[in-house]
Amino acid sequence: MMEHLIPEHIKNKLFRELSKMGIEDLQPYSKGTTSVVFLGKLGEKRVVVKLQRPDSPRNNFEREAKILKSIESFRITPQFLALGSVEGLNYLVREFAEGEPMLYADIEKNHIFQIAEKTALLDRLGLDHGQIQGGKHIIIGDRVWIIDFEKAGWRKPNNLTSAMSMLFIGRNAISEKIYEKFKLDEDFRKTMKRALQLYKREGKLSAVLDVLSTL
Repeated sequence: MMEHLIPEHIKNKLFRELSKMGIEDLQPYSKGTTSVVFLGKLGEKRVVVKLQRPDSPRNNFEREAKILKSIESFRITPQFLALGSVEGLNYLVREFAEGEPMLYADIEKNHIFQIAEKTALLDRLGLDHGQIQGGKHIIIGDRVWIIDFEKAGWRKPNNLTSAMSMLFIGRNAISEKIYEKFKLDEDFRKTMKRALQLYKREGKLSAVLDVLSTL
C-alpha cells in the first residue's frame, strides 16, 4: 500500500530502530499528504508511528512533539512516546487512540460532555488545534481523544466553538445523527448558538454545559 511512498531500505531501518524500543508487529495503517502511518505494539499497548514522507512539502513533527509534551498531563490526547529520525525523515510515536472517529461512533451524552470539556481546556491553554471542524480528529471510545496536533499552534483558540458548531449548529452527517438520536429541534440549535456567543464573548463554559445538560 505504501511501498511507492517509502523506500524499502528506509522502512526496514525504521522498523529495526523501533524494535530496539520494544515496538513490534508494525503494519501499514494510513497515509496523508505529509506522512505515512504504521500501527504496532509496545507490550500490551497499540502504538501509532507517523513517518515523514520523502515528498512531504513540510515537516511539523518536532513542533507537534513539543505540543504533545506540553499537554501530556491533561490526557487530552494519547501519550507521546518518541521522536526520531531515519535517513533524514522524522518519525513520531504515540499511543494509539482506541475508538472510532466521530462520524462512525455511537455518540453518547457523556462523550459530548468530554468533547466540550477537552476543547474548552485547549482554549484555556491557548492552543488551537486547527482541525476540530470535520470530526475526524476526535476519537470516541471508552473515553474521548483528540488526535493529530500537526497543524495546532499557540494562537487565538477556537476549539470548543468549532466542536459545538459541528455537533449542533451546522448541518452535516454527524449533527444529523445527533439531532435524530436526542430528538433535538431548531429551538435547541438557537439556544446553543446563544450559549456559544456568550462563551466567545465572556468565556462562560457553564452556558454551554447548561444547554448540554438538557440532552
